[in-house]
Amino acid sequence: MPTDQDYMQRALELAGVAAQHGEVPVGAVVVLNERIVGEGWNQPILSNDPTAHAEVVALRNAAIALANYRLNEAILYVTIEPCTMCAGALIHSRIAKVVYGATEPKSGVAQSNGCLFDEGHFNHRVAVQGGVMAEQCAGIMSDFFASRRLQKKAQKADQSGL
Repeated sequence: MPTDQDYMQRALELAGVAAQHGEVPVGAVVVLNERIVGEGWNQPILSNDPTAHAEVVALRNAAIALANYRLNEAILYVTIEPCTMCAGALIHSRIAKVVYGATEPKSGVAQSNGCLFDEGHFNHRVAVQGGVMAEQCAGIMSDFFASRRLQKKAQKADQSGL
């Protein structure tokens, strides 16, 4: 029987795909009855779509696979705490639970900046669990942004040498 770590490992692999494409490395999978029914990785730059966050892409793929826009009883695993847009999509899809890896202090809304999922005015409640493989999930983000800073520094050095 697969574990939370198994599903998060797959989300981390998808985050790696995002990084290979120069996207912020976030990956997500939707699981129903112990089977992955949707996958996604961040691709707003590649697709010219500001809504193409890993969570939304995974939800879209799951909805297509299941031929249903309601994902009742499904669980979404994502490497980073969801943002407001993704939290809204999760609520509207009727996802049962979101499991995330690392917190996102700037835009996370499951813990870091309050819990949007706890708001009483929504007609659906999403269970939330954070911290699954948090160190690995935070690490891929840190490595990505450290690499980006080095690239920018090298570009500035090249430009000043001209």
